[in-house]
Amino acid sequence: MRAAARASCWLAVVAAAAMSLSFAHAELKPSELRSGYADLGRETKAMQDDDTANPGMLSVLEGDGLWKAKAGATNKSCADCHGDARASMKGVSARYPAFNEKLNRSINLDQRINLCRTEQQQAQPFAYESKPMLALSAFIGRQSRGEALNPPADPRMQRFIDAGKARFNERQGQLNLSCAQCHDDNWSKQLAGNVIPQGHPNGYPLYRLEWQSIGSLQRRLRNCLIGMRAETYEYGSPEYVELESYLAVRAKGLPVETPAVRP
Repeated sequence: MRAAARASCWLAVVAAAAMSLSFAHAELKPSELRSGYADLGRETKAMQDDDTANPGMLSVLEGDGLWKAKAGATNKSCADCHGDARASMKGVSARYPAFNEKLNRSINLDQRINLCRTEQQQAQPFAYESKPMLALSAFIGRQSRGEALNPPADPRMQRFIDAGKARFNERQGQLNLSCAQCHDDNWSKQLAGNVIPQGHPNGYPLYRLEWQSIGSLQRRLRNCLIGMRAETYEYGSPEYVELESYLAVRAKGLPVETPAVRP
């Protein structure tokens, strides 16, 4: 009951604050790109920067163990195929989502991990947002820290990017808001007492202090839709992956921060 009351109160605050925002839409210019890290307070920046203080590193350490652990009917580990992740996984997360020929669609890094589990290890896929999925994704992402987001220039991806862009700009929910109205038009302004970021994916999976846990980009997208009082989707749905595909292009050039820390 308390959680429901807090959520209802928060939504009322957001609804009231949203009325004061400017809604003249203009896409971000490359020169304006700004990671959410820039909006953090000094203490939160210090927490992210220090691996011994960054709580997301606990998931990275767990992911290191999963990387080396044999699994499935083939009794193989990720390391058996890919070797030292520091070399083989460097830059990988910066290139996802990417087109998968077998599935004929865009997939994100979590889905690529599960394809390896089911096809190469003959193991059960990890559940979305589960502890092992987040851990292995964070571990792989950590190997690209500092690398620039570099989504593939693959023409087969364009329809998924376009679909994600359309969804990003679409007004949704009872508040009749779009993602763009907050993150393109009103970034750096205050909403419900918090700075509105540009909404980039370069830190995920990240540790959010509000959650007191690590979480995926899809969890953040779901939270935003709930805040807009809009329909949410199933984890792993095409709608979320299309949004991820567009967000990667929109943030191209920003450094990977996995595991980032956010309020």
